[in-house]
Amino acid sequence: MLKVLNIVGARPNFMKIAPIVREMRRRESEFLPLIVHTGQHYDQAMSDSFFDDLGIPKPDFHLEIGSHSHAVQTARIMTAFEPIVLAEKPDWVLVVGDVNSTIACALVCAKLNVKIAHVEAGLRSRDRTMPEEINRILTDAISDLLLTTSEDADENLKNEGVPADKIKFVGNVMIDSLFYNLEKAKQLKVRENLGLDAKDYAVLTLHRPSNVDEKEVFGGLLDALRAISEKLPIIFPAHPRTKTNIERFGFTAQIENSNIRLIEPLGYLDFMNLYSGAKLVLTDSGGLQEETTALSIPCLTLRENTERPITISHGTNILVGTNPTKIKQTALEVLSRKNLADKKIPPLWDGHAAERICDSLSNANQAA
Repeated sequence: MLKVLNIVGARPNFMKIAPIVREMRRRESEFLPLIVHTGQHYDQAMSDSFFDDLGIPKPDFHLEIGSHSHAVQTARIMTAFEPIVLAEKPDWVLVVGDVNSTIACALVCAKLNVKIAHVEAGLRSRDRTMPEEINRILTDAISDLLLTTSEDADENLKNEGVPADKIKFVGNVMIDSLFYNLEKAKQLKVRENLGLDAKDYAVLTLHRPSNVDEKEVFGGLLDALRAISEKLPIIFPAHPRTKTNIERFGFTAQIENSNIRLIEPLGYLDFMNLYSGAKLVLTDSGGLQEETTALSIPCLTLRENTERPITISHGTNILVGTNPTKIKQTALEVLSRKNLADKKIPPLWDGHAAERICDSLSNANQAA
């Protein structure tokens, strides 16, 4: 039986770990899964809601690290996690995504010669000013098993010199969570409570520091969004950081005098209910690029690059950057189409990635 420490730290991790832990628990003769929550995401109420929504067992270990600078947060995770690894002696530590918890826990294991599996390996934005890109590259460099969501990620790793036998194309575990929870989410009343008609509104998420911490950039985005909102209302669940900056930069009145509707952040299932009924999604998030592709919803990504190019080549995502004119023009073009999106789903985005991940762990252990 393989003892596996599964690491979660920030909200996007929960959706990736949930199907994997569920599959490990189903295969109880093969796996003993334990969950380590670093507490990198420090809003306890939101964290609890994600565990409840996704049906994840309560964590076996909670490090309660909280919010700090990148260096301090990474160091605190490492010093808190090392004693757990030494005590538990896991066969594998499984890390997901690209947050500070991912690289911090991987570094601890690399120093202790504990095997590391990285889910979502090989994604590259080519933008090393993004902390997430540094985390991705370094985690992949020290991992023993690299579990990829798309074939372009395989090529990225091979081009970086990773041996082919370490790379396993397993598909997208985020889509496992999406498909598993979609019908449950559709039963909720979020859209009804907001007075929304299906497919007659857009959804916006905006949280990256490069977009919301600079007044000129944020103001330009809001100019474009206000123009788009004249065509259809935009529902905007505002990240706390974003909401603070709206007030700090004096943008509150501009939003209130537009058809942009600011609401509180939503839990996982509530948010799924909201965006799954939208005509258009505008985002600077990584996960939403994937989820909208799987649901065939047009998505405009408000960034200059993406680590998920398959959502563009095979999906419904369009990279528009932060130029207000380009954002407005592209949105209006998309909304003018009769068929807003063709059904295009990348290979192995089929809801069974967690099964292939567990198979890969078993096979890698047998081959060792």
